[in-house]
Amino acid sequence: MDFITKLPKTAKGYDTIWVIVDRLTKSAHFLPICETYSLERLAETFIKEIVSRHGVPVSIVSDRDTRFTSRFWKKFHEEMETKLLISLTYHPQTDGQSERTIQTLEDMLRACIIDFGGSWDSHLPSVEFSYNNNYHASIGMPPYEMLYGRRCRTPICWGEVGQKELGSKEIVQATGVKLDQIKTRLKAAQDRQKSYADKRQRPIEFQVGDYVLLKLSPWKGIIRFRKRGKLSPRFIGPFKILSRVGKVAYRLELPEELSGIHSTLHVSHLRKCLADETSHVPLNDIEVDERLNYVEKPVAILDWKENRLRNKVIKQVKVQWQHRKGSKATWETEEEMRQSYPYLFE
Repeated sequence: MDFITKLPKTAKGYDTIWVIVDRLTKSAHFLPICETYSLERLAETFIKEIVSRHGVPVSIVSDRDTRFTSRFWKKFHEEMETKLLISLTYHPQTDGQSERTIQTLEDMLRACIIDFGGSWDSHLPSVEFSYNNNYHASIGMPPYEMLYGRRCRTPICWGEVGQKELGSKEIVQATGVKLDQIKTRLKAAQDRQKSYADKRQRPIEFQVGDYVLLKLSPWKGIIRFRKRGKLSPRFIGPFKILSRVGKVAYRLELPEELSGIHSTLHVSHLRKCLADETSHVPLNDIEVDERLNYVEKPVAILDWKENRLRNKVIKQVKVQWQHRKGSKATWETEEEMRQSYPYLFE
């Protein structure tokens, strides 16, 4: 399950869609809600729309939204004996099913608004029906057929109606065969997706006592002067590996400057140090938060120049950035620098 937030507010006060997808049948429910709903109201909506139709789920996969990690939500599902599975920072693909459904839902809603106009919540029931009645390659049939055991009767395709004369034993056997078939198709789809991911991955292992570099990243969401490239330093260290934790994590010997960061880190944030262990990137001037993010700032202007175009002149300045030296300085437009960092020109 996941949320689509920041939507245009409707006449009924809705501005968020709660997306809930069944992992087996791929059937989805799109529930219009308000972002300011309390957890008690969300729990009431969950019981009314999901539990009343499908029963209490065995497990729920979601991201680490503050509403899903709250004590009330955990206690609520603990009483219902539902296991909460929350995706980790390094494994966001755990909740990939709902993320992919959200992409499809946004495209369908956008098409409805463009073609028919009106408010998005008025189209949501039709969009949910169309999604659940559409063919899914992973299960080899529409979610509606998998969920109810028959095709849906629509104006486009009128199916047979009426009660079927089947014995209870035949129904159980047919349902078991269909479930086995669905699980086989899902396994094939998962293996196919895994093969795509494995092509871009390589196993990384270290030994206790090795020295590694720790990967950093600029503050999420900041794009400096329309440039998406990340500024150095990308790695700091080296740090000594004290022990191995599981298959994909290591415990490092971190200095006091990084005391606020947990010493056990995922292997994706580590790189083997091939240089002399005595040469390292200093940490005194780098402010790193618990998620290994940092913010770079300009410290000086080294040079000035003008770029003359056909109709205008663009003034540029050569900026020395914090934690960068020599040729690592960059040319930026003077106007943008004056707006963002006026203290450089004082």
